[in-house]
Amino acid sequence: MSEYKIEAGTAQHVGNRAAQHDRVALFTSARAPGYVLAVLADGGERNALGADQALLTAKQLFDEYKPGDPPSPERIGALLRDIAQETHDVLLMNPLAASAEARSTLVLLVLTPQRQAVWATVGDSRLYRFANGACAERSSDAAYIDHLVTIDKLPLEAARKHRGSRLLANVVGNPLKAPFVTAGMRADLQAGDAFLLCSDGLWSWFSDNELAAAVSRRRPREAAELLIDKARERAAGNGDNCSMAIVRLVPR
Repeated sequence: MSEYKIEAGTAQHVGNRAAQHDRVALFTSARAPGYVLAVLADGGERNALGADQALLTAKQLFDEYKPGDPPSPERIGALLRDIAQETHDVLLMNPLAASAEARSTLVLLVLTPQRQAVWATVGDSRLYRFANGACAERSSDAAYIDHLVTIDKLPLEAARKHRGSRLLANVVGNPLKAPFVTAGMRADLQAGDAFLLCSDGLWSWFSDNELAAAVSRRRPREAAELLIDKARERAAGNGDNCSMAIVRLVPR
């Protein structure tokens, strides 16, 4: 069982956009006591329909999830992939969402009572894992770019420009391409470890070291206030929606 307790929180700011199209939430489930699911979805510039659906699907499937005996990180990984795929499928079946071009990035993180973390990402919203006050790892586009080159046989330069391409955009709800899910797992979590899920309206303004310092040294609310204030300052009137979930593991 875990030798730490969890401090967690979410925060958002609309930035300099007309509306907030990001969504972020923390969930627990009666069928999985001691488990926590963090979800962040960025609906982009058009609307929040995709992000709303991502949160709804994540909660529904997490509520139905039953840990095995013993619990399996592989089963949790399958759950996260199912959330991404079902969100994508529902968006394509929904006439309103399809006509509105509802799409969303997605970041999912599950923490278990067995000191495990399992995560999955779709698109350019990010997950960071911090340990000993430093960035130990973070999600990136590298696996997706490699997939485009090795599987789809795209030239490397074309693959690197996927964010600006309607065809190649890696999001749930894209009728031209299925979502590419990148997954990760970490066992033996320790007090002092921390996680950050965030949209590009936040991470694009910070180095990995700056994010590590803010999240590792402050409680979630204090870290979120600092990061939002600094992101708005650096954006200088051109800030995107800014959203995050912070999860810290602290000694009991």
